[in-house]
Amino acid sequence: MLRSLLDVVPVMPVVVAHSAEEGVGIARALVAGGLPVIELTLRTPEALEAIRAISAEVPEILVGAGTIVAPGQAKLAADAGAQFLVSPGTTGHILHAMQDTDLPFLPGVGTVSEVLAALEAGCTELKFFPAEASGGVDFLKSIAAPVPSARFCPTGGITAASAASYLALPNVGCVGGSWLTPADAVASGDWDRISSLASAAAALR
Repeated sequence: MLRSLLDVVPVMPVVVAHSAEEGVGIARALVAGGLPVIELTLRTPEALEAIRAISAEVPEILVGAGTIVAPGQAKLAADAGAQFLVSPGTTGHILHAMQDTDLPFLPGVGTVSEVLAALEAGCTELKFFPAEASGGVDFLKSIAAPVPSARFCPTGGITAASAASYLALPNVGCVGGSWLTPADAVASGDWDRISSLASAAAALR
């Protein structure tokens, strides 16, 4: 059983796939680079089919669905084979829908009040989004003492250069990174480049 989403890899790849084949290619490249986790965002019509294909063809990767912004998406993602869920923000309906799937999930928070609401709901592992726009490293440093039970996966505006500063914080388990799958590399099928970026990210801890 998965103990914690935050302790699997130092960088959780945040991925947009425009076809099932593209999703499978990205997933295989990430695994080859040492990052056996993918958060595939539900931003394209093909996202759920890509999750199905990755689940079937790349069983060695932990595949999750990100950008859960409506309650119904949680069940659709679970039915497609997602093994975890991530939301950019949290409402009561979205929280309950994710809980109902019995999958691990990271509810999104961006303020202290949202962190406290998530803790009240029994969630201690959270997505901090949009990280850079919401105060970044300084924000997370500031709340470490008053809310020590909260741990985070900061996502949004983080780069290969800034990731280490987040990972050095005691309340950060991993960071979300979209820089691992540059659009030009995905479009051209340059899986070696993605594997190289993944390898560098895997070495951050």
